[in-house]
Amino acid sequence: MANPASPIQAQSPPPPTDTMPLLNGQRHAQDQDQTSQWQPASGANRQHVSLRVSREAWHALSATIRYSYSNVLLVCVPLGIYAAEHGWSPAAVFTLNFLAMFPLASILTFSTEQLAAEFGSVIGGLINATFGNAVEMIVGISALKEGEISIVQSSMIGSILSSILLILGTSFFCVGVGKQTVDINIDIAGILTSLMIISCSSLIIPSALHIANPGSNDSNHYSNDYILTLSRTTSIILLIFYLLYLFFQSYTHSHLFTEEEEDEQSDKLSTWSSSTVLILATVGVAVCSDYLIDSVDGFVEALGVSRSFIGLIIVPIVGNAGCYVATVKWSRTGKINLAVSVIVGSTLQISLFVTPFLVIVGWIIGKDMSLQFDTFETIALTMSVLIVNCLVRDGQTNYFEGVLLIGTYVTIAIAFFVHPDSDTAINLAGSIPNITNFA
Repeated sequence: MANPASPIQAQSPPPPTDTMPLLNGQRHAQDQDQTSQWQPASGANRQHVSLRVSREAWHALSATIRYSYSNVLLVCVPLGIYAAEHGWSPAAVFTLNFLAMFPLASILTFSTEQLAAEFGSVIGGLINATFGNAVEMIVGISALKEGEISIVQSSMIGSILSSILLILGTSFFCVGVGKQTVDINIDIAGILTSLMIISCSSLIIPSALHIANPGSNDSNHYSNDYILTLSRTTSIILLIFYLLYLFFQSYTHSHLFTEEEEDEQSDKLSTWSSSTVLILATVGVAVCSDYLIDSVDGFVEALGVSRSFIGLIIVPIVGNAGCYVATVKWSRTGKINLAVSVIVGSTLQISLFVTPFLVIVGWIIGKDMSLQFDTFETIALTMSVLIVNCLVRDGQTNYFEGVLLIGTYVTIAIAFFVHPDSDTAINLAGSIPNITNFA
């Protein structure tokens, strides 16, 4: 018989009372009040988000414009497009789109640096590898589509020569003025110059093989089977080298590449803003480069310059403009190790990534681009790499070594200006006296 006072019955929940519905009603009313209070807050949040996006867009625009003085040439972007679409002279189209590439290249550099800073060393290195030389890649792809293989090859050699002679020489001159000698990190300089020699040697081997085989002189060197096979195989090997170089730089020997850092940027963009600016600049470079390549023939005929000079000297000026300004700024503030790292790193990107990448792209789209360069270009590249290696291997530099590098670049530029193309009838020797008499 159950005990009415048992503990089990004492712990059972109390029966509902008349006050429970009231409490439930109050709780329900409170929930409704809270819901009604959140409804106007949602509209305020939307306005806040819209205002924040507007401010972020304005900050991205102003920071991008202030990044470089070359952005004053942004007016040439619509002018170059308008000139190409409305049938202006090829010289005008080439000039306007050439000038438009300067601010676009600068904006690409700015957005790439901002985006790479948001990620780790590995992803940041891949971003720099992909977009650090985006101008060269985009111009190269545009030229490949038009069949201008000689311009693509010359621009790759020209980018390397511009980096290791003109930009490095200017950096040595700026940091060495007023000083006896300037010390360079011999460890990183030795590693980078060794990689540069190996990578450039890999580019030279197909050309040397063609020169050593007299029977191939009668055939088209772009479509020669064994040269193409060697070039494509070498390109794959170079791309593997570059991936290993990124691993070497980011993981196993990262301490060699983080000794000297760039100053923290005051105008920092968000990931969304950096990505948007990068996409817009890439589209602009793609459009202007198409018009630039399309007007090369008319520009060559109008001014009487060789295609080699355009590819080796003029086109690399655009791609290396941002690197030139940045390294000169670092050199003037004494950051020569950072400048050397960026310069040689850019050279490695061209030789280990961009050039083999374009060979593979040409293979995919049916344009037979090889690593067989002009004999004169091959000799100029070999001499330049050896000169740079001799100057930096002792770990010291001065302003006179900078003058030597700049003078070597000017000499090569003049040589390619007077060197006619093998496939054209341009007689530059007859045009030089006219220029001299005019002066």
